[in-house]
Amino acid sequence: MNERIQEKLSILADAAKYDASCSSSGAKRKNENKGLGNAEGMGICHSYTEDGRCVSLLKILLTNHCIFDCAYCVSRRSNDVKRAAFTVEEVVDLTINFYRRNYIEGLFLSSGIFSSPDYTMERLVRIVKKLRTEHKFNGYIHVKTIPGASEELIQEAGLYADRLSVNIELPSELALTQLAPEKNYQEILTPMSQIRDNIIQNKEEKALFKKVPNFATAGQTTQLIVGASAETDLQIIKLTDSLYQGYGLKRVYYSGYIPVTDDARLPQVTQPPVIREHRLYQTDWLMRFYGFQADEILDPAHPHLDLEIDPKLAWALRNRHVFPVDVNTADFEMILRIPGVGARSAKKMVSARRFARLNMETLRQLGVVLKRAKYFLTCDGEHQPLIGELTEQQVRRQILFGAGSVRSALVTQQLDLFAQAS
Repeated sequence: MNERIQEKLSILADAAKYDASCSSSGAKRKNENKGLGNAEGMGICHSYTEDGRCVSLLKILLTNHCIFDCAYCVSRRSNDVKRAAFTVEEVVDLTINFYRRNYIEGLFLSSGIFSSPDYTMERLVRIVKKLRTEHKFNGYIHVKTIPGASEELIQEAGLYADRLSVNIELPSELALTQLAPEKNYQEILTPMSQIRDNIIQNKEEKALFKKVPNFATAGQTTQLIVGASAETDLQIIKLTDSLYQGYGLKRVYYSGYIPVTDDARLPQVTQPPVIREHRLYQTDWLMRFYGFQADEILDPAHPHLDLEIDPKLAWALRNRHVFPVDVNTADFEMILRIPGVGARSAKKMVSARRFARLNMETLRQLGVVLKRAKYFLTCDGEHQPLIGELTEQQVRRQILFGAGSVRSALVTQQLDLFAQAS
C-alpha cells in the first residue's frame, strides 16, 4: 500500500469509528459463482473492541468532506480537521486486497456529503456494484444511505448491499433543528420508508417468482446519538419503538455522545455516557425479545433509566405486586419477566417442568441467576426468607451488595428506620 492510500485510510477509518451500527447478522448472500467471500446464514464472524464495537469489517468513509455543519459531527464543514477522499477504484481495491489477506470479512461504507446527496450516493452505489459484478465479491456489505438521495439510487444500492441504513442521528426533530439546522427529519424518514417498502415488495415477489434479485436481505438499521441533546430515556425508547413498528428496522443502535468539537450548543461532558448507552441496549433487548412495551419500562413518573440496575430489575422492583411468580405454573411470558431469567433459561424451564417439578437447584443448573431471581420467584414452596417484609430499597441493596441472609435483611430494615428518624 502506497503512502498516499495509507494516509487516506488512516484519516477515513478514524472518522468512521463514531458509527456503531456495523453488525452484519441476518445477511444471506451465498457464494454461488466461485467468487470471493461468503455472507451466508447468520452473517460473518466479528472481533470487538473493548467498548463493544465491531472491527472485523473494513469500516471507512468514502470522504470526510461534508457540505453540512452538524454541531456533533467530527466531519462538520467548519471543523479544522485533515480532509481526504477515496476514489471508487481505491475503495474497491482496498476491500479486495484486505479480504485476500484475511484482514476483513466485509465492508461497512459510509460517507460525508461531497456536493449533493445524489452525487455522493452515486459513488457509493458504483463501489458496491463493482465489487459484486466485476470482482464477484460475496462478502457482507453494509452501506449508509445518504438522506436526500434519489429513490432510484437507494433502490440500486439495495440490490448490491446486504444491509442499508439511514442514521436518524438525534432523538427529536427539535434537537436536529438546533444542532443540525441544514437537515430535517423528513429527509431522513423518507429513505427509511423507501427501504422498508422495497424489502416488503422483494419478499412478496420472491414468494411468487423463482428468480428475483435480493434487496437488502439483512434489512435496515439506524443510529441515535445519546447525550448530545436533552431528550429523556423515555423519549428515546418511544422513538425506538415507533421505528421498529413503523419502519421494520432490524436494529436501532445507540452511540453515547463523544465530544469531538467545541460548540456552545453541545453539553460539556468529560466522558461518553457509556452506562446509559448500555441500559438503552438492554431496554431495546427487552422490547424485541422479552415482550415489554416501551411505556411499561418507563413512564412520565420515571422518565430515565436507572444507571445502577438493569431495566428488567427496575421494572420488577416497581411492580412487586405481580411477584413472586411460581415457575412451575406460570406461562412463558411471565417467566421471561423474572429478573435473572434469560430467554434461553425460560425456554429450558418450560420444557423441563413437563417432566419434573422445578426447584432452586434445577433453576441454577438451567442458567438462572438466582442472586436476582430468588426475590421474584417461588418453586416447590422455596422462597427467599422475609421477602414479603422487605421494601423495594432493601431488595435493591441486597441484590447490589450481595447481602442475602435474614440477619442482613434485619440490618437493612434498621438502617432504613435510622435514616427516617434522622
